[in-house]
Amino acid sequence: MTAAADLTPEAVRALLADTEPYLSCDECFARIDEYVERRVSDRGFRDDRLETHLAGCGVCAEEAAALEELLRG
Repeated sequence: MTAAADLTPEAVRALLADTEPYLSCDECFARIDEYVERRVSDRGFRDDRLETHLAGCGVCAEEAAALEELLRG
């Protein structure tokens, strides 16, 4: 178990993030490729449900960041 002192401010924000409207990790992974491609081509593109999920899910956020880095490469 992680001690409270080990939690970074980012981890605390993710744990406390409002994840409504809810989007599961499976739904996120089904949409993440298109989301990242559209964000790379249009910085103004928004997907509120997916962005809410990414704010509270480190695994999916890492995947999105890796995909974006690959596309921007």
